Amino acid sequence: MRVLVTGGCGYIGSHMVRVLARAGHEVTIVDDLSTGHEDTLPSGVRFAKLDIRDPAVRELMKERRVEDLHFASRIQVGESVRDPRLYFRDNLAAGVALLDHVLDAGVGRFVLSSTAAVFGNPIETPIGEDHPTLPINPYGDTKLALERALIAYGRAYPLKFAALRYFNAAGAWPEEGLGERHDPETHLIPLVVKTALGQQQSITVFGNDYPTPDGTCIRDYVHVRDLADAHLAALVHLEAHESGFFNLGTGSGSSVREVITAVERAGGKPVNVVWGERREGDPPVLVAKAERAKALLGWQPTRTLDEIVESAWRWHSRV
Repeated sequence: MRVLVTGGCGYIGSHMVRVLARAGHEVTIVDDLSTGHEDTLPSGVRFAKLDIRDPAVRELMKERRVEDLHFASRIQVGESVRDPRLYFRDNLAAGVALLDHVLDAGVGRFVLSSTAAVFGNPIETPIGEDHPTLPINPYGDTKLALERALIAYGRAYPLKFAALRYFNAAGAWPEEGLGERHDPETHLIPLVVKTALGQQQSITVFGNDYPTPDGTCIRDYVHVRDLADAHLAALVHLEAHESGFFNLGTGSGSSVREVITAVERAGGKPVNVVWGERREGDPPVLVAKAERAKALLGWQPTRTLDEIVESAWRWHSRV
């Protein structure tokens, strides 16, 4: 296949590019490098430094005759609350502009990197695809709005799509030089690893009195390479099947304490933890029900929490 990956220099997008290239597909990356990293580019992959709204993206799609995987996105929940126009501009408005390029270029398949944030606070757990979508922040709002645009476009135009709602992407691919380096970093596993490595003094855990077995929040962590495999499976699925929404998770979460213990086990070093108050809006448990992806895409995650943490440890401790 010929595949265009928007945001292909970002955390998940760069892993996707490697998975596609290793599978023998022809890859083109579009990334404006506002949050991506040019040093993730592998040899033999075409790169265009463009904003996804740029009409040149449409012409590139026509020239390359591609299918589209869309990773370009702002992802920080807190930032979306402080400055929502960034998210409505760069996630929603830019996403719709990209969809227009897709239609004008005659692209037939589109895979969206979406999020469990579209569900908001869970009414039940594990969370299935039919769970009500009630986002509680602008980040989730913009992703849900783009999903709804896909539904409308899919009904009106010859476009098939898969919206992949992942829960907590984590881990690294040290052998390929790929890992998490967000600025600022907000994800738990890299923050705990950096604390154990002495790259920061402590990790603050918000709340240890939740109604969970050890009092800390439980989240569903999925290795970033498993997520990339799911995107490729979704693209192949759309060749012969209809559009759909798919949760990507393991179906069994890990608590914050369990993550900290896994990091200590991987590195053989203690983690300095500061216990803080609960944060407003943090549900006790967020775990995916991902049977649909297994049944229809033939996908299920294969890497454990220890493997996720070990890969992150090796990447963050690189010289």
